[in-house]
Order: sequence, then structure tokens, then C-alpha cells
Amino acid sequence: MLTDTSIKIKRQSKHRKTARVIGFQVLENECIWMKAGVVNFRTCDHVYDCNNCAFDKGMRKAMKIGDRGDSREIAPRWVEYLQKTYHGASRPCRHSLTGRIDAPKICTLNYECYHCPFDQMLDDADVAREPDTPAYHLASGYKMADGYYYHMGHSWIRFEHGGRVRVGLDDFAARLFGAPGAVNLPPLGESLKQHHVGWTFARESRQAAILSPASGTVLAVNHKAREHPEITHEDPYREGWLMILEPATPKRDLKGLYFGEDSFHWMEQEVQKLMGLLGEEYEKLAATGGEPIGDVYGNSPELDWDILVQKFLGTKRI
Repeated sequence: MLTDTSIKIKRQSKHRKTARVIGFQVLENECIWMKAGVVNFRTCDHVYDCNNCAFDKGMRKAMKIGDRGDSREIAPRWVEYLQKTYHGASRPCRHSLTGRIDAPKICTLNYECYHCPFDQMLDDADVAREPDTPAYHLASGYKMADGYYYHMGHSWIRFEHGGRVRVGLDDFAARLFGAPGAVNLPPLGESLKQHHVGWTFARESRQAAILSPASGTVLAVNHKAREHPEITHEDPYREGWLMILEPATPKRDLKGLYFGEDSFHWMEQEVQKLMGLLGEEYEKLAATGGEPIGDVYGNSPELDWDILVQKFLGTKRI
């Protein structure tokens, strides 16, 4: 069982934009209520996790959809919107509406996706499938995957269609500590808490704990990363992902993460902090535009493992 280690969260800028959940594998961002013609304009900011969307719940309540006494009267109006918009198609599946599947499919459960076997099948397929290769930008030579959210302890999350989050370690930490000899992931069903220890890794006799970037329940782990932990160093954003969580409070967790320009500026500050530990020679190399060392700790015997863990991962020696 992992031991939780709380940390002091850095104060976020008061000018930070309102948090929005940005998803993946989504071709469009129009809310399905807009696609159906019920509302004139609304974009989805909940990665089509309709079951937990406050707007969706409000619309269903307003239209009395799902109320046994009124659903027969109101449902035809809802179907009429869909038929008009989709030229006679009857109740298209929400996954057809959102571009998650290419083929047309009819919903037979009045949009009650929470007990739909097809919906569950798609979620299971997403868990088993490796993520697509993301686009990258460089921050002082370190890769930053576009659309990923970064935690100050150098872990990341990316949202999957339906609201689940995939978790891993960032390129900076992978290069800083080098290839691990072991990655110790939590068991399925374990509840993780943001800013507390989520998993550990080891290199020879040295270990380090990583703070979880989000709160939630562990739905899947990357067994390939367990068996071949070096892939978390070689490909931290794709093949080296670590686990998938069912997030407990996704929008609240975003307040403790970096995204977009914020993540880029934060990473540059982290690199400057590392340069201060390494000294002038490394600063001169960085100034020439040279690629960062692939194993900073292994090539810098003067560095102390425990200091690196404390300064960059926000955890203590274990």
C-alpha cells in the first residue's frame, strides 16, 4: 500500500483562465444538445462525459426526460429534433453525434448511456488501446505534449473521450532520473488523491515517489510499463503511459495543473532550477541549443538523488 505524502501547492496566478476539460479522439466539440437542435449554441467542455455533466442534467430535468410519468410525452419532441436534424434518422447514438464512431448507429435506450453495453464496449476498447502519438513543442529542449495537463511533480494527465484520464511521467523527469529498473503501480480499484503519492519507481537501490496529478479510482495500469519500465524513459507520453483513472473531481483538479502556455513557462523555470544545480558547464551547453542529456543523474555524479526527488518531484526519500 502506498503512503500518502501531502505537499504545499504553489499559488496559481490570479489571471489564470477558467478551467476547461479538453478531450482527445474528439472530432468536434459541439454539445449533443446543440447537434440535436435543442439549444442554439453550446460547446462541450466535459469531453462528452454526459452522465456527469451539470448542463446535461439540467436539460434533462427541464425537459423531464427520464421521469417515468412524463417521458412518453416529452420523448417524442426530443426524437423529433433528432429526426429533423439528421434527415429522418431515428435517435442516432451520441457516439455518432460526437464523431467517436464513423458508422451510423441508432440509440435504443433513450440516451441512458450509463447502462448501454455498446457504450461500455467503447470504453473498454479505449482502455486497452495505446494512445496516439501526440504533437510536441519544446521547452528548453524538453518535450511538452500538446493538450496534456502537467502536475508540478512532473506527472501528466490527458483526458480520454468520456472523461477518463490517462496518467504518466513527463519527459523532463524521464531524462532527469534516467531509465528506471522498476515501476511500482497501484492495484486496480485503488483510490488516489491529487498531490499525494500515486506510484513509485526505482533505479538500482534508489527509489522515488510520484505525486498523483488527479484524484480518482485506478481502472487500468500499463502492464507493459511494469514489465519493461525502460519505456517510461524512452516514450513517456505514449507507449510509456502508466495508468487510467476514473476521476473523482476533474474540473477541481485542473486548478492544480499546468496547461498550454502556463505549462511551457513552468517547464522553463524547472530547467533553470536544474541548471543551477548542474553549474556553468551545463548552462553553456544549453545556451548553444544542445539537446538535453538523456540521463542527467547517471551522467552527473555530483548530483544527490534525494535532493532531485525533493526539488522536482515534491516528495521525500522512501
